[in-house]
Amino acid sequence: MKSSRHPDAFALIVSARVLSSLLPISSAFLAASCASATVIERRQSGGGFEDGQPIDGNGKGALIVGGTNHQIDLQNPDNLGRQSTDAGVVPNLKWSFSDSKTRIVNGGWVRESVITDLPSSHDIAGAQQHLTKGSIRELHWHRVAEWGYLYTGSLIITAVNQTLATIEAGDIWYFPVGVAHTVQGLEDKNEFLLIFDDGNFDAVGTTFNVDDWITHTPKSVLAKNFGLPESVFNSVPASPYIVNATLDPHDVTGGNGPLKGNASFVYYSKDHPLEDVPGGGGTLRIVDSTTFPVAKTIAATVVTLSPGALRELHWHPNAEEWLYFHKGQGRATVFIGSGAARTFDFRAGDTGVFPTNSGHYIENTSETEDLVWIEIYKSDRVEDISLTQWLALTPADIVANVLKIPLDIAENLVKEKQLLIKNR
Repeated sequence: MKSSRHPDAFALIVSARVLSSLLPISSAFLAASCASATVIERRQSGGGFEDGQPIDGNGKGALIVGGTNHQIDLQNPDNLGRQSTDAGVVPNLKWSFSDSKTRIVNGGWVRESVITDLPSSHDIAGAQQHLTKGSIRELHWHRVAEWGYLYTGSLIITAVNQTLATIEAGDIWYFPVGVAHTVQGLEDKNEFLLIFDDGNFDAVGTTFNVDDWITHTPKSVLAKNFGLPESVFNSVPASPYIVNATLDPHDVTGGNGPLKGNASFVYYSKDHPLEDVPGGGGTLRIVDSTTFPVAKTIAATVVTLSPGALRELHWHPNAEEWLYFHKGQGRATVFIGSGAARTFDFRAGDTGVFPTNSGHYIENTSETEDLVWIEIYKSDRVEDISLTQWLALTPADIVANVLKIPLDIAENLVKEKQLLIKNR
C-alpha cells in the first residue's frame, strides 16, 4: 500500500529525525572540542610555572585540567613546586588580608589576620583599619598590648594620662596592656596597621569598648557613679566600633599633660634616622625598646628592599617573625629543620609568620619596584643571627669539612652582617 504523503514531505520528516538523533552526538563533540581547545591553549601558553602550571620543563609535572583558581596559581608559582629544594611538610605560613572578612561601618572599615586565619601565628594578630576624616575608633582598651603603624593620613591619638598627640604617616604608637585609648582620623583617608601581642585576638575578654560596658550596666548605677540623671544614658549606642564624627577644635585641659621620654606612647619617625645597613640593598628602621622604650612586648623592623635584593639568610632566636607586606612582590623560603622547607610568594597585602628559630630569607623578585614590609616580634628587641656571619666566625677548617667547600672559601666569608644584600 503506497503512502498518501507527498514524497518531499516524507524526506523532510526523515531528515528531521536523523538530525534529532545526531544532535546529542554533535553537542558532545562540541563540548569535547572546547575542552580540547582549552588544553591546547594552555599547552601553547608554555605550560610552565610562570603560566600557572606545575611543570618543571624536565619531565616532571603535568597540566592542571580540573578546577583551579588560575590567577592565584599565577601569583604563587612556588606553590606549584618550582623550587626543587622544597621538601617535607611545612604548614601554611601565609595569609592575605584580601581573604579576610572586611567589617564596614559608618566612618571606615577593618579587616584582620588572626589565629583562625593563620593558625601558625601564635604570638601576633594584625589588622588593617581605615578611618574617614573625623571618624573615631571608639574609646576602648585591651588585655593585650596594641602597636600601630600609620601609613596614610594623620591621626589624633589619646590615652589615659596622656593628652592629644598628632601623628603623621610613618609614625608609630604603642599602648601597654589595659591602657584606655582612642584614635581619630584627621585627613580624608587615614589607614594604618594594628598589631596585638596575642594571635587569638578575637577571643572573648580581649577588647573592652566603653559604650558596650555602659549599655550593660544598670542606669541607676551609672547615675550614681557619674552624678547624672539616668536619662543621660538613654541614647548610648551598643558598641558601634567606629563612630562618624567631626573634628573638635577645643583643646583638652586637665590631666598630667603629654608623657615625655621613656614613657611616651608615640614614636615619631622624623626623630629617628634610618639604620646604617650593610649590603647596600635597601633601608632599615628598627623600632624596639632600644629606640622606643615604652614598647616592652612588641618589637618591629620597617624594611625597604631594592629590586632584586636579598634579606640575607638568618633566623630569630627570641620570637616568631610576623610580617605585613605593604608594597611590591617577593618570595621567602622557610626552613623548619628535619629536612623540611617551603617557599612562599608574597605580594602587597599579604601577611606571613616564620616560626621561632626557622631559617629564612626574603628576596625582592621585582626588577623595578621596591619591596616594603614590616616585621613584628613579640619581644622587647629585634634580634637575628646571620648565617654567613656565623660561618665566618666559626673556625674555617670546621666549616670547610662540614660543608665540603674549599678552605680558602671558608676563610674569606664576610664576618659582618650584610642584612640587605643588593642585587648581584
